[in-house]
Parts: sequence; C-alpha cells; structure tokens
Amino acid sequence: MLNIETFSLGPLETNAYLIRGKEEGKAIIVDPGMNPAPLIRRIEGLEIEAILLTHAHFDHIGGVDEIRRLKQCPVYLHSLESDWLTTPALNGSLRWAEVSPPIQSDAAEYELAEGQKLKLIGHEFTVFHTPGHSPGSVSFLCGNDLFSGDVLFRMSVGRTDLPGGREADLYNSIRGKLYRLPDEVTVYPGHGPKTTIGFEKANNPYVS
Repeated sequence: MLNIETFSLGPLETNAYLIRGKEEGKAIIVDPGMNPAPLIRRIEGLEIEAILLTHAHFDHIGGVDEIRRLKQCPVYLHSLESDWLTTPALNGSLRWAEVSPPIQSDAAEYELAEGQKLKLIGHEFTVFHTPGHSPGSVSFLCGNDLFSGDVLFRMSVGRTDLPGGREADLYNSIRGKLYRLPDEVTVYPGHGPKTTIGFEKANNPYVS
C-alpha cells in the first residue's frame, strides 16, 4: 500500500504527490509544482529517493530545483522533453509571464521510456508513455494507483493546444493504454480530484 499525500501548488493548483511506501523515512515526489513551500515543509526529515515528472510544463516543475538541491535526489523525465527543464521557451514559463517567472533548471538525471520499471521506496512503478498533452507525457502505475499527469482528469482530459500537443495522440493514450487498466485503478491527475478508470470509462464526456 502506498501512502499518498496531495499538495495543490501554485496559481494553476497543480497536484504534487508525496508518496511513501514500505521503506520507513523514504519517499518520492511526483510533479513538484510552483510555490512548493508546503511540500518542502512536509518532507523535512524524509529521504527523497526521486522526483518523477509526468511532463515538463512549467506548473509541474516549479519546485524541481529547490527540492533537488535540498534533498540531493535525481529527477526522471521522458527523453522527448529532455531539454524542457533547461529551456523556458519550451516549458511554457515564458508564454505565461503573468503567472510564472521564467523557470529553468538543470536537466534530468534519468530519462524515462515506455515500459520502464522503476524500483523505488520498496515498490515497482511502471512507466506508460502517454503523449498528447505534450510529446513526453508519461503516467506512472504502482499496483492500483495511477499518476496520470495532464492526460486524464475526472470527467475531463488534458488540453492539446499547447506546443507539441496532439489530440489524436491523447485519445490513443487514454483508450489504448489507460482504459485497458482495471476499473478499480485509482487515477491521481495533475489537477483536480482523483477518480478511477472505471468511473471515467462510464462517465467521461470527452472519451469513451
């Protein structure tokens, strides 16, 4: 069983997840967003094994460098967005100057790929490449818990009008990968409340 805490961070209320497992005092973080002070206070005394990024849009990466320096932990990101952390024009922080300063950090230490297995905090996380919202979007599955980033939301889906987005890819990711998971899988999205695969298959108005 994972212990999952959610932090809604920054002006876009991006969900950051603090995940603890079998190993006492150890945790990982998925998508440390902007204004990460509440998350940083919470991880005092914890060893952070890794920062996992579902993708590298600015609202999901705002806390990366501060936490990486504080905890000396590696960052994982899909190879198609390998230069987004280092380039504000790619991660979107230049486009929305009214909500974010330019965000630039060091590159990720590790690249993610489809089917990869990550052994962290005493558990195994499987990487699904789920493009559409962005070219390097991924989802992480551990047991019956799925961290979907901005691909699948409760009763909604990720936008595809940003650079690198593609509507056909998004729906292929959801139908071809996420909707093939068991109905009882809990979905922890990048924004908004959690949901389940079964609920979305039955109720999501955008994709069936």
